[in-house]
Amino acid sequence: MDESIKKSESTGSENQDAVSDVGATEQELRQNRIRKMERFRARGDEPYKRKFERTHAIGEVRAAFEALEKQAGPGEEVVVDAVLAGRIVARRVQGKSTFMDLRDESGKIQVFMGEKQVGPESYACLDDLDIGDFIGVSGKVHRTRRGEITLFASQWTILTKSLRPSAEKWHGLTDVETRYRKRYLDLVANPEVMDTFKKRIFMIQTLREWLLERGFLEVETPMLHPIPGGATARPFITHHNAYDRDFYLRIAPELYLKRLVVGGFEKVFEINRNFRNEGVDTRHNPEFTMMELYEAWQDYLGLMDETEEMLHHVISRTVGGEEFVYQGMTISVKRPWRRIRLYDAIREYAGIDLELTRDRDEAARMAERIGVEIDSTMGYGKIVDAVMSEKVQPHLVQPTFLYDYPIELSPLAKRKPDNPALTERFQPFIGCLEVGNAFSELNDPLDQRARFEAQAALRAAGDDEAQYLDEDFLFALEIGMPPTAGLGIGIDRLAMLCTDSASIREVILFPQLRTL
Repeated sequence: MDESIKKSESTGSENQDAVSDVGATEQELRQNRIRKMERFRARGDEPYKRKFERTHAIGEVRAAFEALEKQAGPGEEVVVDAVLAGRIVARRVQGKSTFMDLRDESGKIQVFMGEKQVGPESYACLDDLDIGDFIGVSGKVHRTRRGEITLFASQWTILTKSLRPSAEKWHGLTDVETRYRKRYLDLVANPEVMDTFKKRIFMIQTLREWLLERGFLEVETPMLHPIPGGATARPFITHHNAYDRDFYLRIAPELYLKRLVVGGFEKVFEINRNFRNEGVDTRHNPEFTMMELYEAWQDYLGLMDETEEMLHHVISRTVGGEEFVYQGMTISVKRPWRRIRLYDAIREYAGIDLELTRDRDEAARMAERIGVEIDSTMGYGKIVDAVMSEKVQPHLVQPTFLYDYPIELSPLAKRKPDNPALTERFQPFIGCLEVGNAFSELNDPLDQRARFEAQAALRAAGDDEAQYLDEDFLFALEIGMPPTAGLGIGIDRLAMLCTDSASIREVILFPQLRTL
């Protein structure tokens, strides 16, 4: 290696720009960058190129170089010719030698530019580059004496001039509001964030492949609903001008997917968005992603087996094994998973027996006695759910199915034949997170009408999350729906588990936030 290169690599100053930005305001920094952009144009070099042909992604060239090294004999020098492109994320200048770190989606590589190598005129133009700019470089990839894989550039070109400070200003960006509002800055400043979302993408692909391999067909159902249904939630309302009527952003695709089963589809699923006009916290976002499936000829016990198999496959492939850590808790998805009746879990963890009563006021007194806050709008089902959420769910670290829920909580689920006060419903919990909901689907149209009417009474009493009566869906049930089981999986919560994320906002690229 040339001695000047060796010296520059070891003594260059980190992140040094040709013109000092110390003490400058953001507007002054922007104006300085605009002047540099104009100098590129004055030299006849357009700073916003249309296209650039590269021979490798950075990760590819690193992998190719390391593979050749393994094959090389003792003392044999390995060299790879490459044309690369990426964003400048660091810069070290020493005299007439410059090192830059260049990053693309696949990785990062050191680039050396020396005056002798790129020529005096081209080297002088480096003064007009800033951290955050995109450049293209061509040259030969070597390993330096310090062991760093480095592209020794013979040519470079500006591809995009960044007009605002990015990587150096936002290095180590930690303010969560800024990270979520300006996710692009988050991705620039914190490369590990991209890994989180790549893992989420892989998780969804794995889930989709599992379903397709088992004969499920992926479908799309409406986002605008004339009547909100399929879940107990408060909807968003919008207005369609041409029809001059209100529509609701869907809270769940359930009733439309069931219509498809009525029509003859036997195994369908959808991965898409739902919208619920409710509170926002670390586990809830107004806009979120669900996978929902329906399978004819199946009941909730058979679907519980399939859900366990599916989640085991998806999680273990995504995290790289059957055991992983989520928020300090070591979790094993090794099968079989624990299964416990909801009322038995409440007895075990809350110390009260809500199965002894169906009276709303008595259930409220029992809940308040163990410190669960109850308000006057909550019916019996909501009280049971509140006790479960506060006293049971925090104990469900290892994968667990709670099953057999009271009918008041499950207006679309089939009754248990041996106990009509309960429904054939289950929910999987992992890492204290509820990740899904499933049941044997109610296909008795007269029972379903009575359930909808009970929900309407709850709405009249002040429960604005109770479900509406949907006459068209009831008509479809009267046409006839075969025995069917259905499952919904919260994609965002599953991604939280697989990426060790404490908040749902960490796994949604652009979460909803309050207006500043």
